[in-house]
Amino acid sequence: MKITKIETLWFEALPQTEWAKLNPKARQALPNNLWVRIHTDTGLVGLGETYYLPRAVAPIVHDIFAPLLIGRDPRDIENHWQNMFALVSFCGAYGAEMRAISAVDVALWDIAAQSAGVPIHTALGGRSRDRIRLYNTCVGYGKYDDLNAWLNGKAGELAESLVAQGVTAMKIWPFDQFGPTLSGPVDTRKPMVMWGAQTAAGPRGHDLTHDELKAGIAIVEDIRRAVGDKIQIMIEGHARWDLGASTCISRALEPYDIAWLEEIMPPDNVESYVRLKQATTIPICQSERVFTRFNYRPWIERGAADIIMPDLSWGGGLTEGRKLAAMADTYFLPVTCHDTIGPVALWAATHLMLHIPNALIMETVRGYIDGWYDDVVTDRIEIRDGHLLLPDRPGLGTRLRDDLFSKPNARVEVTTEETLKRW
Repeated sequence: MKITKIETLWFEALPQTEWAKLNPKARQALPNNLWVRIHTDTGLVGLGETYYLPRAVAPIVHDIFAPLLIGRDPRDIENHWQNMFALVSFCGAYGAEMRAISAVDVALWDIAAQSAGVPIHTALGGRSRDRIRLYNTCVGYGKYDDLNAWLNGKAGELAESLVAQGVTAMKIWPFDQFGPTLSGPVDTRKPMVMWGAQTAAGPRGHDLTHDELKAGIAIVEDIRRAVGDKIQIMIEGHARWDLGASTCISRALEPYDIAWLEEIMPPDNVESYVRLKQATTIPICQSERVFTRFNYRPWIERGAADIIMPDLSWGGGLTEGRKLAAMADTYFLPVTCHDTIGPVALWAATHLMLHIPNALIMETVRGYIDGWYDDVVTDRIEIRDGHLLLPDRPGLGTRLRDDLFSKPNARVEVTTEETLKRW
């Protein structure tokens, strides 16, 4: 078997006025993603996905990786990963380059598992479980206005609706609203709209007042009043606070049985997290901004994190995700996968979660699963009793919808053996 063609697909954004008429409650999701399809001479096609700056990632796939891959056996996944990483590491690998590796890697695993006639989790070494518990990250989309609900006094009602659906854990970010924004220096608290919605990105905050701290805690209190301990609460930090503010936040949250505090500070200083862990009883989750096992190593070895959360579509794909999970397992640490990304990333991460022994829980967004994911892939991932399950189909288990390529804002690029001959 050999690779004959590599194809990428991404979408131009609609004008914001046009999009707002279609979905006034959420930003455009589709234009943030890049899909990669790898074709073989046997007719098998592998599918991968990554997120963020797709126009920057696509040239890496075609100009840098296609010459390494076309004409070679797609099943030599480990060698392909090492070759891609070695090439881009020559100039620095931890941005768009790693996103490209991630998408290609998942597509290669899709082909390898299809060729063996088994699901990816079987090709990885088999299942440790047949389902994985999910939690809902409370982003709004479609009929689920989850973000505005918890931000505007209805956190308890939101929790009740999740519990009614069988969801046993939820994630919110109640302190972001009080951090500095990208609007400075004149008005550092003015919300900044990027890509059609208020962005979660912002510089580190150093000043959190008592009233602001109480207002953030009140959202958590509302959830506990409504559903008690029927739901776990994860707190996302979006890397928005310094050590002092993070310590205040974590100590104020301790009475509410918080499942984890996620990336409350930027991941640029491991020692700051060592100090935070010493100051709080809340488990610390280190998440998707850290790429590959090499960069997670000090977090694990220094005891700076209790829960490891890679994003397979950013940080190295399934090949790297499995190695990172094994490293975490050596230190008896659980792994959860990040996903507010896209449908292919969710399917791929669920395969890993079914395989690895130390899988904890899987991130989802119910508005995405019951929304724009249906516009992208042919199959909706199965949810039963608050858990994700996968069909016993070869490979990833789903594929891109055929009509996706005919949308007027679709941008498709193809590299073939003939293309390379012309270079």
